[in-house]
Amino acid sequence: MGGGLFSKDVIESHGLTEDEYQRINKILGREPNIVELGIFSVMWSEHCSYKSSRIHLKRFPTTGKRVLQGPGENAGAIDIGDGLAAVFKMESHNHPSFIEPYQGAATGVGGILRDIFTMGARPVALLDSLRFGDIKVPHNRYLLSGVVSGIAGYGNCIGIPTVGGEIYFDEIYNKNNLVNVFALGIVKKDNIFRGVAKGIGNPVIYVGSKTGRDGIHGATMASDVFDEGSEAKRPTVQVGDPFTEKLLLEACLEVMGQGLIVGIQDMGAAGLTSSSSEMAGRGGTGIDIHVDRVPAREKGMTPYEFMLSESQERMLIVTQAGKEDEVLNIFKKWDLDAVVIGEVTDSKRMRVFDKGVIVADIPVDALTEEAPLYERPISPPPYLDILHDLDIDNLPIPQDLNKVLLTLLSSPT
Repeated sequence: MGGGLFSKDVIESHGLTEDEYQRINKILGREPNIVELGIFSVMWSEHCSYKSSRIHLKRFPTTGKRVLQGPGENAGAIDIGDGLAAVFKMESHNHPSFIEPYQGAATGVGGILRDIFTMGARPVALLDSLRFGDIKVPHNRYLLSGVVSGIAGYGNCIGIPTVGGEIYFDEIYNKNNLVNVFALGIVKKDNIFRGVAKGIGNPVIYVGSKTGRDGIHGATMASDVFDEGSEAKRPTVQVGDPFTEKLLLEACLEVMGQGLIVGIQDMGAAGLTSSSSEMAGRGGTGIDIHVDRVPAREKGMTPYEFMLSESQERMLIVTQAGKEDEVLNIFKKWDLDAVVIGEVTDSKRMRVFDKGVIVADIPVDALTEEAPLYERPISPPPYLDILHDLDIDNLPIPQDLNKVLLTLLSSPT
C-alpha cells in the first residue's frame, strides 16, 4: 500500500483500505490525484455508500400502494389522501454531536430539513430520538445539554417545532451517543421534486450560503469509530445558520412554484461532490462542475476543499437552458448567492474544472453504484440471553418501597 502518488498514511487518513485504493486505480486505469482521492473517500464512506449496511437495509419492505417515493431519493413520500403527500426522513448525526454537541445536533436538523424541502414539501414538524451514557458522568450531561439546545435552537429559529421525542441513558452509550432527528413535511402529491440531473446542456446552479472550509471530510469522519481523539476533530463539524436556511427554504419553494426546476438536491454529506454525482447518477447523465465559480467564504480554497466542504445551507439546482436568469433573480431577491457553476452532459462522468483545467474526471457510476459492499461479522449482544432467562414472577419484592420510589424518580429514562 502506498509507494505511488500517496503514502499509506494519506490513503488510510481518507478512510480507504488497500483493496479499495487498488479498486479505484482499476476503475480509473491510473492512480487518482488528490481531488479524486478525496471524492472517492467521501462517496465510498459508510455514511454515503452504506457499504456495510446496504445488504441489511435491502431486507426492509419499500413498496406499497401509498408509497410515492421509496429509497434512493432525499426523503420518502407517502400518499395521505386529499391529493397530499407526507414527506419524511430520519437521520443520525452521532459523530458531529459527540465532537461539538450544539453545532452537531443543530446541523443535523438543518440537513434533514433540507432533505424535506428539496422534495418540494414544506417542513411542519421535527422529532428526536436520543441515547446518552450514564447521566452521572459530567461529560454526558454536557453532551445532553448541547444536543438538546442545538436541536431546539435550529428548529425554533427556522420556525419548525419539535413536537415530540424520547431519550434513554445507559453506560453502553458512554462516548457512543446516538442523535437521531426525524422531519416531516407536506406537499401536493403531484408536485414532488427529485434530485436528478437531466437535459443535456441544462445549467447547474449553486444556491445558498458561501462555501468555507467547515465540515471537510465530515462524511468520512461520520463513518469512523469513536476514540480518544474524536474531540480533536471539531473542524470536521459543520456550522449552521438557521436564519439563512429559512431564506433558502422560501426561495426554493418559490422557484419550484414557478416551474423552473428540473432537479434539485441539498449539499449534505460530501457537499458538492455528493449532490452533483448523485443527481447525475439518477439522471443517467454526466455533469461538469467549475469550482472557481463557487462562491467562497474564505480565500485560497483549493478544488479539494470546494468539493469536500460541508458548509451548510447550500443547494444544487438543474434548470432548463434559458431559464437561468429567472432562477438567479429569485434567489438574489432572498439575499442568497446563486451562480451557474456547470452543466449537464452526456459523458456519464463527473468532471471538475478549476480555471478551465480538469482536476477530476471520474465515471459517475463509480461513485454512486460501484462502492464495495461488505458483509461484516455479526453476533447477538450478550444481554439478550439475560433478558430471555429473566423470570419476572420470581423476582423478590423490595422491602423498602420508599427507596424504590426515589430510585425511579432519580432515573432520567
